Amino acid sequence: MDIFAIIGLFFGITFILIGQAMEGGNLGQLLQITAAFIVFGGTGGAVILSFPPQILKLALSFLKYVFFPPKVDMPALIAEIVEFATKARKEGVIVLEKEAKRASDPILTMGLEAVADGADPTLVQSMMENQITQFEGRVAIASKVFEAGGGYSPTLGIIGAVMGLIQVMQNLSDPSALGAGIAVAFVATIYGLFAANLLLLPMSSRIKVNFAQVVTAKELMVEGVLSIQAGESPALIERKLNSFMLVE
Repeated sequence: MDIFAIIGLFFGITFILIGQAMEGGNLGQLLQITAAFIVFGGTGGAVILSFPPQILKLALSFLKYVFFPPKVDMPALIAEIVEFATKARKEGVIVLEKEAKRASDPILTMGLEAVADGADPTLVQSMMENQITQFEGRVAIASKVFEAGGGYSPTLGIIGAVMGLIQVMQNLSDPSALGAGIAVAFVATIYGLFAANLLLLPMSSRIKVNFAQVVTAKELMVEGVLSIQAGESPALIERKLNSFMLVE
């Protein structure tokens, strides 16, 4: 679990509530079921209208990675590729046809099998990079769904506020109720801004950030496979792949 994602969400909600209390307000003032229906229901409807079902399902499958980011063990991956390079150097690239089946990633498996089949290096690189491009596209479209929701929710909040004010204006004969009515109307605006800036947009960003290293690992695989195909020494390959690791 990504504890910093939890901390960020906790801090955001906590300090908003503390600020509300410091202004003399209370939690009950922020709980308005009608505003929630307008903002969250309206935002959900807009998102459903914007994307086909398969994209929505993809986005939901990526939601878990906001708090549980994919694990990438770069040293272990480099060691794995160096091991393949050592075997290929000793026994020839044909051995990779059998060894590829135990590779840790499908892209790596595909690349090693292509090398074992004697494919042209340009073709091997193209095949692997196409797979990476498709993977990046999946990540981008999943994050785009949450980004779109973050764009819609403030507008739905304004719609909710305007709808509330319409009801207030229809009851001008009771001045004592105006203040409370206006306060309720603007709760919808709060919900819209809250959903966008503390939930949906941060989730979109988090998904992209959490998968950045995964993409780097896949690019490392391409470099490793091409280096094996070029007949480079395992020691040289290891030094080359180490350059993909972030300097801490």
